[in-house]
Amino acid sequence: VLILKVLSILLLFYKNTSLPVTSSFQPALILEIAKILMQNYCLPEKLFGMQEAIQQVITSGEILQISDKKTLASLLTAGVQGALRDPRLTVSYEANPVPVVPPALQTLSKDQLRRLVRNSFKVDILENNTGYLRIDQIIDQETVAKAGSQLWDNVWNKVAQTSSLIFDLRYNTGGELSGVPVIISYFSDPEPPIHIDTIYDRSSNTTKELWTMSSIPGKRYGKKKDVIILTSRRTMGAAEAVAYTLKKLKRAIIVGERSAGGSVKVQKIRIAQSDFYITVPVARSINPITGQSWEVSGVSPTINVLAKEAVSKAKSLLALRYAIPKIMQIISDIMRDTYAFSDRVSTLLQHLQSTDLLSVGSETDLAVRLNQNLQTASEDPRLIIRYMQDDDAGIEQDHELYTIPDNTELLKAYVNRVFKVEVLPGNTGYLRFDELAETSAVPELEKLMAQKIWEPLKDTDNLIIDLRYNTRGSSNSLTLMLSYLCDCSQKQNFFTINDRIKNTTTEHKSLSKTTGPVYNSRHGVYVLASYHTASTGEELAYLIQSLSCGTVVGEITSGNLMHSKTFEIEGTDIAITVPFINFIDNNGEYWLGGGVVPDAIVLAEEALDRVYEVMAFHKGLRTLIAGVGELLEQHYAIEEVAINVSQVLLTKWREGLYRSVVDFESLASQLTIDLQESSGDHRIHVFHCDVEPESPHDIPKMPSPEEFGYIAESLFKTEVLPGNIGYLRFDMMLDIEVVKGVGPQLLNSVWKKMVNTEALIIDMRYNTGGYSTAVPLFCTYFFDAEPPQHLYTIYARATNTLTKIMTFSHIRGQRYGSSKDLVILTSHMTGSPAELFARTMSDLNRATVIGEPTIGGSLSSGTYQIRDSVLYASIPNQIILSPTTGKVWSFLGVEPHVSTQVTEALSVAQTIIAARLKKKEQEQ
Repeated sequence: VLILKVLSILLLFYKNTSLPVTSSFQPALILEIAKILMQNYCLPEKLFGMQEAIQQVITSGEILQISDKKTLASLLTAGVQGALRDPRLTVSYEANPVPVVPPALQTLSKDQLRRLVRNSFKVDILENNTGYLRIDQIIDQETVAKAGSQLWDNVWNKVAQTSSLIFDLRYNTGGELSGVPVIISYFSDPEPPIHIDTIYDRSSNTTKELWTMSSIPGKRYGKKKDVIILTSRRTMGAAEAVAYTLKKLKRAIIVGERSAGGSVKVQKIRIAQSDFYITVPVARSINPITGQSWEVSGVSPTINVLAKEAVSKAKSLLALRYAIPKIMQIISDIMRDTYAFSDRVSTLLQHLQSTDLLSVGSETDLAVRLNQNLQTASEDPRLIIRYMQDDDAGIEQDHELYTIPDNTELLKAYVNRVFKVEVLPGNTGYLRFDELAETSAVPELEKLMAQKIWEPLKDTDNLIIDLRYNTRGSSNSLTLMLSYLCDCSQKQNFFTINDRIKNTTTEHKSLSKTTGPVYNSRHGVYVLASYHTASTGEELAYLIQSLSCGTVVGEITSGNLMHSKTFEIEGTDIAITVPFINFIDNNGEYWLGGGVVPDAIVLAEEALDRVYEVMAFHKGLRTLIAGVGELLEQHYAIEEVAINVSQVLLTKWREGLYRSVVDFESLASQLTIDLQESSGDHRIHVFHCDVEPESPHDIPKMPSPEEFGYIAESLFKTEVLPGNIGYLRFDMMLDIEVVKGVGPQLLNSVWKKMVNTEALIIDMRYNTGGYSTAVPLFCTYFFDAEPPQHLYTIYARATNTLTKIMTFSHIRGQRYGSSKDLVILTSHMTGSPAELFARTMSDLNRATVIGEPTIGGSLSSGTYQIRDSVLYASIPNQIILSPTTGKVWSFLGVEPHVSTQVTEALSVAQTIIAARLKKKEQEQ
């Protein structure tokens, strides 16, 4: 395979060149290259099929002739590199090669060792006791031992005294791999030893593991102090091994450029007796953590910067990392003192402390990382850590409240200035106020508001409260508004505020008595909102929705109200926003900030026009809701349930729970939810339709023999599985008249294949509907002729009759009988008639049901128009009663005997049947 790739690439080069052709090129050269690779290349798995490829080349006689030997070497290099995707493989032509012999380091004198240490290592102590260590060559372990105290005293022990380290490998282009464990050991603990690398040598076919050393001559740097390794595009070989290992051990941060991607060991090998040589990587590194290597691809930096900028970046990064513990402590203290959910603080702080910050390269990165973890753990959108320079606008600002002294004249002036009241056409009241002041004179303010607002508005039919420009206020004043808008015949709690900083919990309850006439639920209340609505305006809009005392129309509010304070972290541009107040509504729900979503979303400038449309819709709302109840009482299969549900709907309307409904679509959705919830029957639903829906055809068309052939082929799937187990799948239940009409064909094409099997699997996982009329006939085949079997009972509301469904006494063809195993497969998709069959056979202990629970369908439902509107109700008008318990089950679905995923149901069924058949054989 390799040699063919090489040849194809060479041929491609040849066709695109105009080189003279001579006989100087011999195919033996390529064959020798292939042999060298097979014997020496460190990734032998890439060479699969080499022997066959060599033989194919030998017999093919395909020869490429190129006269220029250096050109040939270049083409061979491109071919080999392209075939194996390895840039380290090179072919060269060297007429007079000069052998390269590495110096024997073990023979170095003391002076040479001193020069080696001086030239290879550079140590400096920077500001803040930051060490700087530059190594330009990784020396082997034996030379390290020979250098002894000279190396440790002048380099490593000096570095050990520093608080953090910049380890510069930007200029390190080589060295010995045996020196790597010494360096890694310096940055780790003595125990336990760490497996840092595995070296596979192809030439000797040996594997060597590299481990940290339990004992080194000098002091260790250890595992806790920050280490930043600098790399460049020139960093190569053993230096890459050091950087890669410390990165994967999460012991160092890599800053700079991606390294060169060198090799553990390469060897230049002469190709036969020619002047051509091939350079081959003969060993490879396998990291025990990743299973990968730094070879070829290089070491990717944690933080990517130009090599010349790496020192500066490392210094700023160390300054940040030095500050991180202090930043984390400040954040922890702030949360402990102020976070509203005090019981969650300990868990959140533990989660925050576990954040992996090794790759953090700036304050921005730190803020993003901490915020992500905090948001994930808390699920509180109000709890935010930000980099201030990037996002100053999103933090809630503290607005100074307008506070009114306990002075009657000032209170009058405030009420006259702030509250705008008028009566619009259609006897619609209009109230606008843009703030709610803080005052201790609440009773006096309430009296003035009663005169200014509620007396002029008391006889209006509807009220519009305009909060589109409301941006500030006091929560304490909300009760003055809500007490007039809600039914407060009995004192109720509107909302509760839990203030962590003040350590107080305050319940805001309705006024025990109002001065003026209350507006309450007898009238329609409509709130206008905009993107500018904030602070108390948002609170009021939110509470009007949660208390079901009005309808909100307009834009989603600002979402700035998070009841939070923002704290800047000293000495940084990082800030934390902490919610110190929990706002709890009348339902006990915590409001976690975010804008209020209107019931009817329109542009703020269009909100007033939209309110009039919603008002008109609301006028006919009670009639429509009552109409649904009447239809239920007339048609729903269980009359007592229908009467109860009808009353529930009207009660919900009286309690204002339909104020959020603003059109036919939302009414249909809300009615469906309420009908299903109050009845427990998910089959009832209301839908919107502009044209009258068509009634389904009750009488199916009788297929011709040709048509039935297509039906049988597409609808039925039969197979005899190992062990003589029958498998029958059909995805729709046919009508009984159709079954009777095509009975002979059905018996011949389907049933005869199944009837003599030892057990039968009926697959109804994909049977989503059809007709229930043939279910009794289908059931009959699995019972004896005598006595007749009671299958189920149908109650029809329209005729108020109970019909007992029995097995047939006479059927066409052979019965399967009542003794052989029958398994039925079901899924969430299994539809009504298929559910009826599965539930009946399960109730009568005639079958084992395997798969997923079915959802519970309806055998017969009627579609009825609600009054003369565009809404229609689908109402089940029959119920099925169990033959054994007499209880209704039709909308409960079928619960399998063995629950399993739909994809595994068939294999589970086969396993169970096989076990049963084996047991039966043993008993016989």
